[in-house]
Amino acid sequence: MPFPENFIWGAATASYQIEGAHDQDGKGPSIWDSFCRIPGKTYQGHTGDVACDHYHRYKEDVALMKSIGLRAYRLSISWSRILPEGNGSINEKGISFYDRLIDELLEANIEPWITLYHWDLPLALHYQGGWLSPNSPVWFEKYTRVVVKRLSDRVRHWFTINEPQVFIGLGYAKGEHAPGWKLSFAECLQAGHNALLAHGRSVLAIREEAASDPLIGASPVGICARPKTEKLIDIDAAKTATFAVSQPKDHSPRELQGALWNSAWWMDPLFLGKYPESGLKAFHGFVPAFPESDMEVVNQPLDFFGANIYHGLTVESNPHNGYTILNPPEGSPVNSMGWDITPDILYWGGKFFHERYKLPIVITENGMPAVEIPDENGQIDDTPRAEFIKSYLRGVERGLKEGLPFMGYFYWSFLDNFEWAYGYSQRFGLTHIDYKTLSRMPKKSSSEYARIIRMNSLESPSPTEETSEMPSLLD
Repeated sequence: MPFPENFIWGAATASYQIEGAHDQDGKGPSIWDSFCRIPGKTYQGHTGDVACDHYHRYKEDVALMKSIGLRAYRLSISWSRILPEGNGSINEKGISFYDRLIDELLEANIEPWITLYHWDLPLALHYQGGWLSPNSPVWFEKYTRVVVKRLSDRVRHWFTINEPQVFIGLGYAKGEHAPGWKLSFAECLQAGHNALLAHGRSVLAIREEAASDPLIGASPVGICARPKTEKLIDIDAAKTATFAVSQPKDHSPRELQGALWNSAWWMDPLFLGKYPESGLKAFHGFVPAFPESDMEVVNQPLDFFGANIYHGLTVESNPHNGYTILNPPEGSPVNSMGWDITPDILYWGGKFFHERYKLPIVITENGMPAVEIPDENGQIDDTPRAEFIKSYLRGVERGLKEGLPFMGYFYWSFLDNFEWAYGYSQRFGLTHIDYKTLSRMPKKSSSEYARIIRMNSLESPSPTEETSEMPSLLD
């Protein structure tokens, strides 16, 4: 049993991607409700209006989680479901939904891990400047206090903001995600700074308002590299690449988004209390002016390091500039979104992040989209996803054997869902969703993940070890 008994086996989702009920029970619109109605912004005009209808089917979904054996579920809160205008009066029907969901999870012995912001900013706040507004950290703090006061009697684990690299880079620089803006580089850095400041104010609010001692982390994208070989010079090159910040070649939206796509600019302020020197040099002339007290707010003590890691670069040492990014060998596997399959990236990412930030590691997202064809019974044999999970977890297993403090793993996603600009064209889920009928069907990967959780091991049992206590979820 290479995984500790208390290892956190979980799965994750996000509110806009699964809840639906976009205009029911007093919910206000979010930037994604608006963005999806702009022609050409999402695949075939898909929206999250209904999504997986989790809002009405949460009991069925929690029962499926229990059948897998999940020990934790990472969910996000819809800000505009709680506060329809982003500020002001609380929508009781909206927050009551999360009351019921949390109670259902706890009844199933599944621990809720809450993400306060997973990209669905209230539209009313967007009209006031969104993350570009200097008021945005205050808005987020007030929203945090509302949620924590109501739910912290049953919720202990909290994430503040999910993947600022994405919602600033794709939403404010490149315009491919909500709200669809294409701002200047200085404006993007200002919006990003406001989001980091919002994180810090949120952490302070959680610690002040929580009914019990909270455990708090953040969940940025884990943009990381792996060495070509395990020679020390290649390992050092991979570590350098993991925390590199690049100067944009020009000020096109694509280049600005690419410059924002890095780890250190977003992680160092949270965990080290400063922007990286390489970033200040690369972004010279565009970094917003701010008082030193801002970093004191941003740099709040955190309890764990959450990282969303799907794939990584492969690099080798280069005596001229530190590292060279290598193309994968011809024919190397990719998923249906064209991302490389790099199983050992959880090991290298966890190793490099722990060495730099000194915190326990939680893999808060890791998953694979795939083309799936149901058989005549509507079942999905997604063996490649099952193998993906095992192969990536071997990196966590290696890290644990070497003493790296991996706390847990959350597969993305528990359900097939609305995949942002890709609409419903990409499926990440352990559970198949028929978007016409909204019926649920666990996939083969769900059964394999259930086995791993039960056994606390990646090894398949021998035939004599199979018992009636280990049923297939596909039977």
